[in-house]
This record gives sequence, C-alpha cells and structure tokens, in this order.
Amino acid sequence: MGMGFMDTAMAGHYASVHLAGVALGSNVLWPTFLLLSGFTMSVTPIAAQLVGGGRTGEAGATVRQGLLLAAAASVPALLIVFYVDPVFRWFGIDPAAAHIASRYLHAAGFGLPAGLCYILLRGASEGLGHTVGPMLIAALALVLNALLNYTLVYGAFGAPELGGEGCGWATAIVMWFELGAIVLLARRPYFRATGLWARFDAPSWRQMRHILKVGVPIGLSSFVGMALFTSIGFMVASLGVNPLAAHTIAGHINWATFVIPMSLGTAAGIRIGFYVGGGNYAAAAKVARTAFLISLGYAVAVSVLLVLLREHVVAIYSNDQAVTGLAATLIFVIAFYQVFDDTQGTMAGALRGYKDTRAPMIYSLLGYWALALPLGWMLGFGLWGLPNLGVFGFWVALSVGLAAVAVAMGVRLYRTSRNPERIARLSR
Repeated sequence: MGMGFMDTAMAGHYASVHLAGVALGSNVLWPTFLLLSGFTMSVTPIAAQLVGGGRTGEAGATVRQGLLLAAAASVPALLIVFYVDPVFRWFGIDPAAAHIASRYLHAAGFGLPAGLCYILLRGASEGLGHTVGPMLIAALALVLNALLNYTLVYGAFGAPELGGEGCGWATAIVMWFELGAIVLLARRPYFRATGLWARFDAPSWRQMRHILKVGVPIGLSSFVGMALFTSIGFMVASLGVNPLAAHTIAGHINWATFVIPMSLGTAAGIRIGFYVGGGNYAAAAKVARTAFLISLGYAVAVSVLLVLLREHVVAIYSNDQAVTGLAATLIFVIAFYQVFDDTQGTMAGALRGYKDTRAPMIYSLLGYWALALPLGWMLGFGLWGLPNLGVFGFWVALSVGLAAVAVAMGVRLYRTSRNPERIARLSR
C-alpha cells in the first residue's frame, strides 16, 4: 500500500497527466497481480492448520508446489501487462495518459515473476506464525521504493528523468529485492522445520489441486474487487484527466486506510487456522468475533478523521487545486464506504482461516459486478433518467455494492464459526 502511495504522490507532483498514466497502469498491474498471486495465498491457512495440528513438517511440500504455481502464473501476468495497449484504445482514453501507462506497465512487468514468488513465501512465513520478518522486509522495500521513485521519476543523482515510467522501474526492482530478502528469511530454523529445502519435488497434481481449491476463490475474490476499480477507473478516465486524478487519490486514501483491517483479517485467519487444525473451534469463533469488533471500531474512527482532515490528506497527493478540491469532496463518500470496506476485509480474512473461500468469492462477484458496476455506470453517466453524478456516482455505487457484500460476509462468518460439520468438511 505504501508503494502505491509513493507512486501516486510522486507522479502527481510531477504532472497530473503522469498521475493519470500511473493510475491507469496500476489499474491493470495490481488486479492482475492479485488474481494470480491469490491462487497461492491458500498456503497461509493451509500452513496454519498444519501447524495447529502438529504437522509442521508437511508444510514444506505445500510451499514447494506453491512456488511452481507462482512461477507458472508469471507467464499470463507478463502477457497481460505487455499487451494491454488495445484496451486503452478501446476505452478511448487520453493518448498521453495511455502512453505513460504503457511505459509504466512494461517496466513494472519485469518484476512480476519475483513478486509472485515473494508473495508465496511471505504467505508461508505468516501461516507458520512468523510475521515480523515479512514486516521488516516490507519496511525496507518501502524505503527503497521511495528512493528509487525519487531518483527515476525526477532524474535525481544523474539518473534519467522518466516521470511515471520511473515508478514502474522502481516497482520491478523492489519486487526482486523482496524475493531475495524472503529467500534469506526462509533459511531460518522455523522455515527449515517444514522441510522446505530438504528436496526438490516434481509437480504433484494432488497437492496443487488442494492449493488451487482454496486459492482460486481467494484470487478471484481479490480480482473481482480490484477489477471493478479498474473498470470504473477506465470509465472515469473518459470524464477527463482531473476526475481520474481525483478518483485515483480517493482510491489510494481508501486503500491506505484499508491496510489495517486487511492485516487484521490475515492475522485472524492465521489464528483461526491454528485453532481449527487443533480442533478448538470455540477459540476460533472467539478470534473471528474479536477481529470483527476491532475492525468496526477502527473503521468508525478513521471515517471521522478523514472527514475532519480531508483538505490536508488530499494535499499530500497533488498541488493541483482542481484535482484536490474534487478529491476532498469525495472523502465524504469514502467515509461512509470505509465502514463496510474495513469490516468485510477483516471477515474475508477470517473466513480464509476456515478455508471457507468459495462463498466469499460469489458474494464479491454479485455485489461488485451485478450491483455496483451497473449502478455506477448509470449514476456516473446519468442514464435511464438518473442524475448525472460523474465520479461521485461511481463511488456511491461502490458503497452500495460493498454494503451488500459486507452483510453477506458477516452472515457467512457467523454461520461458519458455529457449524462444526462445515468447519471439519472445509479443513480436509
């Protein structure tokens, strides 16, 4: 999230058209990355349940198969980011912004193979209950990203001045740094206890199928949410550079505040997986309930702060008065949106601890694509007699769709946490 903030803020202060270009590129890069890395995010609850059941030594084989899947996933990822230009033309996006987006994607694409493998190993470390190491790697990566962005965007220290394209090269370099750092971390005793480095395994369809059974819904759930933002971003782009820049700032503010409940959901999923693996379903339910209440309290507090500090927050991203004025007004919608987004993010993470991933995927698909997208299209462009709200209409629609998803997630988590038969069936 911090890297996305750096890209947006530095490109925004360079020029609004570069901010729009980086935004367009991000709308392709990160949904693609989440879709394909999500397939292997199942390693986290799988490892947590193995540890809880006293079977840590079996986790290494799962991680090895996951690495093979991550390497294979880099092929479609590269094809998408290298050949996206026709999509920009089809949406009629401003040619200058589309050119910058293409340059950004071509640069960032070189880091995708490393990024996918890094996410797999990071998830394994977290599933084993060790989260400090990945946190430190992320902190170092953020510092490196800031330095590289400044150097390559503005041409500092004798480097070429690349503008938005420099953000892409910084992202690629950081992804390779993260992979190297997590490989070093994977040499620690708690990782070696899994037998990860004991041998090399040929592809095993049985193990890969188990990873994909849990992971594909995770990847698709992440993808449908991010792809919704991508589609709406393309539609907002047709309204002009300033609405797209304001939309991008609003989205990054939301993502930046979302990182805490998302991480809380990951932590809850790890603890729930541990308790489920050990057969302590009551403790797992207590974790789920506690995580939800913390997330709700956080969401309300952040919503109030965003409204009170909206002018100062948007000024971080841009010095263009037309852009910041529009973005500051959008904050009011985001404050309402925040409550549903934060709680559903935490509940989705908790459900992953139970390996309950298919139902959340369906909820996301219906709430985002069957409700939010068509409603946003109508409100954003004033179709079928509805008011033409422009970029505000898209965010109102996002809020409505997300509210429906959050309610459905809450009901599912409540029922799953109190259904021993379902828990046992999902954990197989």
